[in-house]
Amino acid sequence: MIRKFFTPKVLVITGIILFAAVMRLLPHYPNFTPIAAIALFGGAYLGKRWLALFVPLFALFVSDLFLGFHGFMIPVYISFALVVLLGNLMRNNIRIPMVIGGSLAGSTLFFLLTNFAVWLGSPYYAQNIGGLMTCYTAAIPFYHVGILGDLFYNTLFFGSFYFLSLRYPALKRV
Repeated sequence: MIRKFFTPKVLVITGIILFAAVMRLLPHYPNFTPIAAIALFGGAYLGKRWLALFVPLFALFVSDLFLGFHGFMIPVYISFALVVLLGNLMRNNIRIPMVIGGSLAGSTLFFLLTNFAVWLGSPYYAQNIGGLMTCYTAAIPFYHVGILGDLFYNTLFFGSFYFLSLRYPALKRV
């Protein structure tokens, strides 16, 4: 039973995700992190839905233990889980256009949800459509960097796994 879950594929994917979680702890350009890439990659390659949700969410949680928690963690984790499910949708069709589309969709989903929560829970923005638009506008520079980070890390993770699976055919097995 345990052997079924600890296949070479699961171990390599989990290793990539844990490596990415450690990358969050190192100095980096603000918002240029592997957060959404961890979720998309895990969702796309970890076969069981519960495993696809658990491994990336656990990696995020462990890195947050070191970074600290803030008042907007729930929307971050919800958007993260939704990006995992987005990756799960592309599981049977992992191609370059799908990875690019998934990266852009994941970045956008994270941007919309987390900034909506900031607007909703912050006294700095008027609680009307104008305040919401002001909040989103103020966050656009972070969105651009987030997109670049997601594209970079998704290229790194999906590309690395692809080339590893060419070298080690056992990684292609479910």
